[in-house]
Amino acid sequence: MLDDNVHQYFSGKKLYGDDFSIEQIMEWYEDEKDAYFNLGAKNRDNYKYGYHALNYSYGFRFLGSKKRFSRVLSIGGAYGDELSPIKDRIDQITILESSIEFFNDNPNQIRYEKALPTGEMPFPDNCFDLITCFGTLHHIPNVSKIINEIYRCTRVGGYTLIREPIVSMGDWRESRKGLTKRERGIPIHMFREFINSAGYKIVEETKCMFSLTSRLRYIFDPVYNSNTAVMIDKLFCMLFGWNTTYHATNPFSKLRPTSIFYILQK
Repeated sequence: MLDDNVHQYFSGKKLYGDDFSIEQIMEWYEDEKDAYFNLGAKNRDNYKYGYHALNYSYGFRFLGSKKRFSRVLSIGGAYGDELSPIKDRIDQITILESSIEFFNDNPNQIRYEKALPTGEMPFPDNCFDLITCFGTLHHIPNVSKIINEIYRCTRVGGYTLIREPIVSMGDWRESRKGLTKRERGIPIHMFREFINSAGYKIVEETKCMFSLTSRLRYIFDPVYNSNTAVMIDKLFCMLFGWNTTYHATNPFSKLRPTSIFYILQK
């Protein structure tokens, strides 16, 4: 039985971590700063980015095939692989990373900046034509502040692509296999609230990553690098899109899209 304080987070009424004190944020940051690197990205030779088809289908294809970007920011972008589909159309890439372990693999086109625990970004206003944030916000406590910072750093008329989980990802108070210590999803209604409060125009909002799609890994590996798998996933997400349960407590409630993909414009 959950107490009232915990229940408000698992019910999706509040986002755990978004109202943390600076001391709590610092503790969270220390737990998560190298977590993704240690979870599976440590060996660059064996690392394979697994979301190209998904990102293209829901994001990059809407930006135009000939559009160039003078400055692009990838938040939590590791080695920068997520930008590969449009890399030949980017003049300068900046990656904002909490883990300095990624800084050693630094091609000439990419420059790294260290993410600050407080969430402030070391960039001027209206700095980037495009900002991508794929699977990063759910590792961060103060999500609303980060979204405001992303908006500030996006130039007027520029785009921001965000893909994040919108489910609890289980009980984050306990160790979860294959997940980092602190990560948890962002309830969809709170996501919309943060985005609207920042000032963004929502160009596209699409639910994705159906809960059972990962089982297609026995056919497609990585699953979300396959256009066919993404099409199958899209169909099931449409069929079960009504199910916005944040913290599933039974097998049926788990049948739902687990993530959201946003195309936002300033």
